[in-house]
Amino acid sequence: MEEKLRELESKLEKVMAQGGPQAVEQQHQRGKLTARERLDLFFDPGSFQELDAFVHHRSVDFDMPHQEIAGDGVITGHGTVQGRPACAFAQDFTSLAGTLGEMHAHKICKVMDLAMRLGVPIIGFNDSGGARIQEGVDALAGYGNIFYRNSLASGVIPQISAIMGPTAGGAVYSPAMTDWVFMVKNTSYMFITGPDVVKQVTGEDISFEELGGAMVHSAQSGVAHFACDSDAQAIEIIRELISYLPANNQEDPPLVDTGDDPARTDPALDRIIPDDPKKGYDMREVILSLVDNGVFLEPHYHYAQNLIVGFARLAGRTVGFIANQPQVLAGVLDIDASDKATRFIRFCDAFNIPLITLADVPGYLPGRNQEHGGIIRHGAKLLWCYSEATVPKLTVITRKAYGGAYIAMCSQHLGADYVLAWPGAEIAVMGAEGASAIIHRREIREASDPGGKLQEKIKEYQSLLYNPYIAAARGYVDAVIQPRDTRPRLIQALELLENKRELRPPKKHGNIPM
Repeated sequence: MEEKLRELESKLEKVMAQGGPQAVEQQHQRGKLTARERLDLFFDPGSFQELDAFVHHRSVDFDMPHQEIAGDGVITGHGTVQGRPACAFAQDFTSLAGTLGEMHAHKICKVMDLAMRLGVPIIGFNDSGGARIQEGVDALAGYGNIFYRNSLASGVIPQISAIMGPTAGGAVYSPAMTDWVFMVKNTSYMFITGPDVVKQVTGEDISFEELGGAMVHSAQSGVAHFACDSDAQAIEIIRELISYLPANNQEDPPLVDTGDDPARTDPALDRIIPDDPKKGYDMREVILSLVDNGVFLEPHYHYAQNLIVGFARLAGRTVGFIANQPQVLAGVLDIDASDKATRFIRFCDAFNIPLITLADVPGYLPGRNQEHGGIIRHGAKLLWCYSEATVPKLTVITRKAYGGAYIAMCSQHLGADYVLAWPGAEIAVMGAEGASAIIHRREIREASDPGGKLQEKIKEYQSLLYNPYIAAARGYVDAVIQPRDTRPRLIQALELLENKRELRPPKKHGNIPM
């Protein structure tokens, strides 16, 4: 018996050794943690239980039969995060560059299947040289099996991808199919074809960072939701993100005692809207004032900055915020903002997270690039997703909501359960200047002082329509409130809507305009 125990310990030592001390040191020199270090940092101390530690590749080609690959290049298992169960896998770049082969993929699929059966989040730490060429089509099949499971798990359990090294070719599609993508600046990359291939095909010289680095995908492509300074920071934010989420789509998000008074008001909100209607203000200040303890987790911070999305708590309940940002492009809706909101709304709806919309929107961004880029199609997605969502939907119009953008920012017409407006809110087809120029164009053209006549008609339009009371008289706004009272009114509405239920027509699924 003792001999068998020693043999087991020896095998475990080989598995735990990863790719050897030299490979581990190289990993550290690159500014990266090893796979085991990432898992140790992610899970609560002592809670991680490894699965399939002795799985070995079955390749008979090249020199593979004689090659020991610790854990076949990936570590899988389960543990707890802040006391709540979760499953994870971490590709081990120190073991044959974390390349994906048949059994490597089998281990990932197995832990994904386990997460689905348990109804818990699955987190993938990606750090891989790509498909294991020596295993040929078996490696490609492995990717396909993972993609299929990403699809099955979507909307059932939260899926989070941490890109912590190279991720190229087919390997990028699994993270892209998950709910949240984290990247680390200067050490993680995502691209379909690398710089060498780009140069060969197009003649363009481009670096790894310029082609597919963390800031490229966080600020330009929108593929990544978080750009972190280190592996450790990424893991810390992932743990924070999970704290807002339910374990699966059959549960509600956890209720947390934050200690913040639900009845708290903030007189500063009464003064936050500038007197000059063309002057911006920071919508984040509004959000931070409303939420528990001023804590707000914001994905896509660098992408489509004219719109803000993120998670917070109100009276301990997780909520998702979607808000126009008047400081950037006056908070207009455009292609990227529509996509950003759409993805966030669908995630919140899938996982029973109420939506709060703060609207201050002048309209859609005009121009050739937007029209040719498909603003009609992309904007339609936003309308679709708000309409489709069945979670509680609350809307606050802070300053203005014009035209189709008024409808798009979760108006009552798209199913908002409760619409509030601040006293100075402007709800109209368009701005006073443009509307007056159209409605009174003949009168203005024939006037002795066209400019003066235009200003006269603008003021007339403003006095008649620049207020929330016409919409309130039609029942499109449920209440006009003092800004300071916004937090308690939202919390009261959330309590009222806690058991909201909706019946929709039976169908397999809708055909979202993609």
